[in-house]
Amino acid sequence: MTTEMSRRPALPSTMQDVPLLVRRLLENGMNLHGRSEVITATANNGTRTATYAQVGRNAARLAHALAGLGVQPGDRVATFMWNNQEHLEAYLAVPAMGAVIHPLNIRLFPEQLTYIANHAEDTVVIVDDSLLPVFAELLPDMRTVRHVVINGEAKSSVLPDGPAAVHDYGRLLEKRSETYGWPDLDENQAAGMCYTSGTTGNPKGVVYSHRSLYLHSLGISLPDLMGISSRDRLLAIVPQFHAQAWGLPYAAFLTGASLAMPDRFLAPAPLAEFIAASRPNKGAGVPTVWQGLANHVAQHPEADISSLQEAVVGGSSCPPSLMRTYEDELGIQLLHAWGMTEVSPLGALARIPEGAEGEDAWRYRLTQGRFPAPVEARLIGHDGTVLPWDGRSVGELEVRGPWITGSYYLDDDPEKFHDGWLRTGDVGTIAADGFLTLTDRVKDVIKSGGEWISSVELENHLMAHPGVAEACVVSVPDDKWGERPLAAVVLRPGSTASYGELRGFLAGKVAAWQLPERWALVEEVPKTSVGKFDKKTVRKQYADGELEVDVIT
Repeated sequence: MTTEMSRRPALPSTMQDVPLLVRRLLENGMNLHGRSEVITATANNGTRTATYAQVGRNAARLAHALAGLGVQPGDRVATFMWNNQEHLEAYLAVPAMGAVIHPLNIRLFPEQLTYIANHAEDTVVIVDDSLLPVFAELLPDMRTVRHVVINGEAKSSVLPDGPAAVHDYGRLLEKRSETYGWPDLDENQAAGMCYTSGTTGNPKGVVYSHRSLYLHSLGISLPDLMGISSRDRLLAIVPQFHAQAWGLPYAAFLTGASLAMPDRFLAPAPLAEFIAASRPNKGAGVPTVWQGLANHVAQHPEADISSLQEAVVGGSSCPPSLMRTYEDELGIQLLHAWGMTEVSPLGALARIPEGAEGEDAWRYRLTQGRFPAPVEARLIGHDGTVLPWDGRSVGELEVRGPWITGSYYLDDDPEKFHDGWLRTGDVGTIAADGFLTLTDRVKDVIKSGGEWISSVELENHLMAHPGVAEACVVSVPDDKWGERPLAAVVLRPGSTASYGELRGFLAGKVAAWQLPERWALVEEVPKTSVGKFDKKTVRKQYADGELEVDVIT
């Protein structure tokens, strides 16, 4: 039987070979959902609105303009922009014409930004006028940039003289054709790229293919992930320069969901005003943004964010106390998610499974979520063995799948890749039903006396104290135990909580030997360019004696 079957010729597929391209997302949103809207925040709590049909026509004009500037297939077109309509147009036009969209993270240090632009060999940069003073300092060191396109008031005099020609976005698009002969491309061709934040060493480039972006858009729109449809209006707080705004722009054009883009108005007060004006029902952003918005609403009950029903929170672990505040006081469900630039970025999302209620439901809510089918995951122990999914075995998370990078652009980093899997650097457990619980980053785990202490767990418990606004726990050297936890705490206005009170608050929630002895009061926890606690800086502040540390036992 086996011999006869092996002799049979393979059955050929009869499916059409249609490539998965960003162009098809553009055409879908423009033609099938032309009345869906992108709403952009403007000064003085105003808004401006364009339909997807208009955005599509502008994308064609932009493609003609870029081709007129000499942009060829494969060329990198960078953006130095906030989340707004024109940034969305670039997101669609650049990859659809065969070039590569490269959002620059405006929050990185200048030397990192110029390194990234030169490493990617960006040829054109589209810049928001509000960012021109910052960009002007960078441009002289961007060796490959030939053209700068200014979105807004073209204050070209701000830019230094040099080889790059300067253009006005609006005038560049004037009198251009509203249609473009979008090419048929290889779906594995590069469509976009983002760089890691470079917390250790130089930032590294991740190149996304048309296929990976299309599949990621389909994936995050599934009901058990973000559940996006044409009935939704998405608040894209997470920046477009941070892992493609978690895929929201492309998922919106795939599904027809409208987009609410806050531009540069991300402080709690103008953000609340924008929510009231644009009426989104779903959103996405990092914990620090949602914390600031919750504090603002608590102080200003007249603020109307009632249109929001749920919001995805990722980038770092969300304190359970913040999730309960949104649920109990604001009627908004925060959904924990996990991902990273290398994963396009969404890798898991925590929706409550069928049948879970009460505290059992909260147990699921507080995980990082369950993996979608395209994301394969495994845990690797410290001895290199693959660990079971039993909810107890702790190891480093490794993943692979069709929207997960297999290498960095021009940089060999074998330590990051293991036998075809991406090493995430995250440490945690996976339950039998596929729910991921992260306990720390490999580099942030506190190794005390041969045992591990989770800095994230200590932070979450501390931020549940009513007097604590933020808490960052890091490892510091200890002569006896090797490492011990240091808790850097930001108190809420008017709070008089003492270190002894906070240590007592932790007692019973974690093992006694895990309680921090070292405490420091800080005005603000340092943040990375994407809003995460910058633990490297806190450790350096401690090492340099910049923190006033008390020892409490």
